[in-house]
Amino acid sequence: MNERLEKQMRFALEIDKEKNICRQTHLSGHGRRETDAEHAWHMAIMAYLLREYSNESVDIAKVMLMCLIHDIVEIDAGDTYAYDAEMLKTQKAREDAAKERIFSLLPDDQRDELTALFDEFEAFETAESRFAHAMDNLQPLMLNQSNGGEKEQIYKRQEKTKLGSETLFELTDKLIRDNIAKGSLKG
Repeated sequence: MNERLEKQMRFALEIDKEKNICRQTHLSGHGRRETDAEHAWHMAIMAYLLREYSNESVDIAKVMLMCLIHDIVEIDAGDTYAYDAEMLKTQKAREDAAKERIFSLLPDDQRDELTALFDEFEAFETAESRFAHAMDNLQPLMLNQSNGGEKEQIYKRQEKTKLGSETLFELTDKLIRDNIAKGSLKG
């Protein structure tokens, strides 16, 4: 096997570990906790299906790839719960170290491409990154309709959804209000 293919296969095997990273979010129907890989797959499909609701025109393939790679760093850094103030303080440093190690398994050109895409997602400055973030916020909300969380925390987390899609923010707002009315979300 040539060196390039060997590096690509090593990376492909390494990212399989993402299937073992459990998130706080449970699958629909009160199922088990979802994994990072399931979350990424679900986000990518949602991005494709909901692309017409993006505030701006987007390269949907780029958005989908952002969705698929955005949590790969959690193989090393672990999942940081969106409302865990202490873990959020060290998240960037942990994820930067993980990004360097994991993407460096690839051939240089692919390492640079995926690193740039990951950094673009994190920077939240392009139409693609804003729409990918909208998926990252909407997907767990959709699954957590009865998670018993606090309204203020959820609304704060959803602020970025509006920047990626006004329409999907309206849906998000409706889901939150419906869950408050049902008593499954603390008002």
